Amino acid sequence: MIVKERTKPEELVILQTLKARMELEEKDAQNLRTLEKGYEGEVHFDHWFTNHIVESLIINDLLLEVNGTHFQIDSLVITQDRLHLFEVKNLEGDYYLDGDKFKTVAGTEIKNPLHQLSRAESLLKQLLKNLGFYIPLEPHLVFINPEFALLQTPLKSPIILPNQLNRFMDKMNRTTSKLTNKHTKLAEALLSLHIKKSPFSRVPGYDFDRLRKGVICEACGEFLESYSRNKFICRQCESQEHIESVVIRAAKSFQLLFPERKVTTATLYEWIDARIPPKTIRRVLKSNFSAKGECSSTYYE
Repeated sequence: MIVKERTKPEELVILQTLKARMELEEKDAQNLRTLEKGYEGEVHFDHWFTNHIVESLIINDLLLEVNGTHFQIDSLVITQDRLHLFEVKNLEGDYYLDGDKFKTVAGTEIKNPLHQLSRAESLLKQLLKNLGFYIPLEPHLVFINPEFALLQTPLKSPIILPNQLNRFMDKMNRTTSKLTNKHTKLAEALLSLHIKKSPFSRVPGYDFDRLRKGVICEACGEFLESYSRNKFICRQCESQEHIESVVIRAAKSFQLLFPERKVTTATLYEWIDARIPPKTIRRVLKSNFSAKGECSSTYYE
């Protein structure tokens, strides 16, 4: 049973929103590509893990802190006799291990994911001890992309290669698991410690006046020009979206980028570059958000 669903990281959502409205510097564009690739791999992992039929509790996207140190867990699976800690990588191409260094076949060194997994394992063990839970922890480094290969893989390691995924799942499904209240309490304890706002977020500076205004297509990210019969139709990808959905998305994107500012009809009208009449915006906001204040000072949360 999934007790915490995976959600798109806030940093990724912000960068995707900004990409359409401003010119990203190369370092920010690269960060966006890395986040998109990573999230794509995690979603692929989730789809693969639906084949897991043994009784378990699954917690995705945990950000925890122990002794002043933060660490991220892609997926944690609680079974009867152990915890399975999964670090998911969506790398593609040929790589090899050179001692404790992780390199491409061209010789380029990248951050060793085994070190990342080891760090998360060590910190999670400390946290479990602090919480008073004593249960074996089994780490796994999953390379989910079928176009990935690791040359000369160590015989004994937590690495799961793409061609080993099915066999690994078969092995997990052959393990008997019966959960008790102890397992539920462990899941609840970890969820209560989850940190919602990541301290690792890297977002470029921006301000309202310099961002491009308008309505963005949810499917392809292009700007929508006009609508008819209460629907916007994207010239780029031909997808359609009802005006109400467009207004709600626009309001949420504004709230995400400017949490300190109030959502008003006038502000949202400017945010979408006057593509939708104020009367329609006001109606949608009243129906889908909580109105605060009165008359001209009304805003929505």
